Amino acid sequence: MASKKNKKSSFKKAYGFFERGQASRLLLVLAIIILVAVVIVYLVMRMAERPSSPITDPTETVPQFNYEQTLGDIKFVFIDSRDLGSVLRASQAKDQSYSWVKDLTTTERFIMVTIGAQNKGKVNIPERSWDIGNIVDSEGRNFVPVDQYTAEPWMPTGNSCQTLLAPEFDPAPCTKLYKVSKISTGLKITVLAGKNNDSTSFSSGDVDEALIDLIVK
Repeated sequence: MASKKNKKSSFKKAYGFFERGQASRLLLVLAIIILVAVVIVYLVMRMAERPSSPITDPTETVPQFNYEQTLGDIKFVFIDSRDLGSVLRASQAKDQSYSWVKDLTTTERFIMVTIGAQNKGKVNIPERSWDIGNIVDSEGRNFVPVDQYTAEPWMPTGNSCQTLLAPEFDPAPCTKLYKVSKISTGLKITVLAGKNNDSTSFSSGDVDEALIDLIVK
């Protein structure tokens, strides 16, 4: 009898241990399933989130380019600017009757600029009330126009610097030639008009000024 009781006791202990083992494994499996589910939910939520906006430096400014400016009733507009290299050949002169013309050279480069001037007002703006001035680079260097007599053989026909401006006529083209350093970048042209678009003010140096960006081809 004692032997049978011992056997039953041993069986119950073994069975109880088996049940506890099964329960432990079941809990472990459940824990793994829950962990996997949490990871999947986290990944889905991350994928559903909108990408964050790029961080921008508030001190950074986007460069603004101005290809037109208005002084009084005169609207100045960029038309053209060209890098002509370091030599202007006599054979390139617009009129071969200029027998005195020789090659024009520089150690740097010639840039020819054309700016249009248009009267946006109601009455005529007299001649010699406006003009284009120096080229200015990004370092503040100024380059003055080549004198009119020297540059004239290569100037285009219909050059209308300082001409009278009738209201709402097409922009009058003003072209000038400049010697500009090869290292200069960020070129702009100065445009000028007499105060109140008055020729007397212009001749006395009482002028308004602005800068127009150049696209040099």
